[in-house]
Amino acid sequence: MAEPRLGLRANAAQFTLLVGINALVGAMVGVERSVLPVLGEEEFGLASKAAVLSFVVAFGVAKALANLAAGTLASRVGRRRLLLLGWLFALPVAPMVALAPGWEWIVAANLLLGASQGLAWSMTVVMKVDLAGPARRGLALGLNESAGYLGVAAAALATGALAASFAPRTVVWVFAASFAVAGLVLTATLVRDTHAHVDVEERAAEPVQMETAPVLRACAQAGLVNNLNDALVWGLVPLYLASAGATVTEIGIVAALYPAVWAVGQVPAGWLSDQVGRKQPIVAGMLLQAAALGVLAATGGEPLQAAVAAALLGVGTALVYPTLLAAVSDASRPRERARAIGVYRFWRDSGFVAGALLAGLAADAAGTTAAITLVAVLTAASGLWVAGIAFGQTANERRVGWEST
Repeated sequence: MAEPRLGLRANAAQFTLLVGINALVGAMVGVERSVLPVLGEEEFGLASKAAVLSFVVAFGVAKALANLAAGTLASRVGRRRLLLLGWLFALPVAPMVALAPGWEWIVAANLLLGASQGLAWSMTVVMKVDLAGPARRGLALGLNESAGYLGVAAAALATGALAASFAPRTVVWVFAASFAVAGLVLTATLVRDTHAHVDVEERAAEPVQMETAPVLRACAQAGLVNNLNDALVWGLVPLYLASAGATVTEIGIVAALYPAVWAVGQVPAGWLSDQVGRKQPIVAGMLLQAAALGVLAATGGEPLQAAVAAALLGVGTALVYPTLLAAVSDASRPRERARAIGVYRFWRDSGFVAGALLAGLAADAAGTTAAITLVAVLTAASGLWVAGIAFGQTANERRVGWEST
């Protein structure tokens, strides 16, 4: 059997399939983003912001731990098997939401959803990096994350629009069931494992040309803070807008705009990081996120101004998200990469837990505006941390010895 080739062009069919599957992974989260927080207050009678955000805490804990497990098991069990397992965890989410007699069922469903996301999204990341090789790593991750967050945005927009005409809970479970079944069938029938591509890259890999520990620490904290502010946007901003008089449709538009801009921007951001290096896009993105949250806090939840803030936040996150993954991959040997990505994603998705707890408690104690302002300050500090770290070569500089793809 011929030795596999690395590169986007050489693996176009499998790469494109994995892009589509990750769009479905993202859509599983998107079905909740515009509807579930409001559902917690209106249908389940939750008065505390911290109680509403408990579903984000459950999601974040499960996803972080699943990321860690996925990174450790990927080489032993196989990427494809873990991707299948991720979709199996997703299957019960829809019936649990549909039949939930109390909020605790929603929290339990999000434990399963988080486990599903940790396994499935981690494997689409790792498999695309395996296929792409080192020359186009940033672009490959930009395409992966773009597809995932376009799925988030499209599902958030659709559920927000349909919830104005149909029962919101029904909209959530119907979409969730459809996406889970489609993802499972596509993975079972068409996806192939990528372990052979890892062996090819390992044999040709150059030594890592940087002090890796400070880079990995900087990436981990930036990822954690990035998802800390994402948890705030997911769980608190819909309530912030609703308190200012926004309709369900307006909330859905704002909830979708942020991941839509984030998604579209990740392809050029990933490409850019291959050209100029990882550090500059990360620093710029974190500082832009902080500025966007400052705008959001200053507007008082007025929908049009909140939409502007959401777009700015999306641009900042687009610069950061694929670039951090690429930086972690740069700092790892090919056979150690899945574990390194798993550890990074563990810390990054722990930000959902930290963000939900911090935002909920701060909002209950001092108000939603104060909670948003606090997270903005933390995000700016995170970007300044990265600014003080030396990163390695650009992808162009590492390309010696590799055929252009």
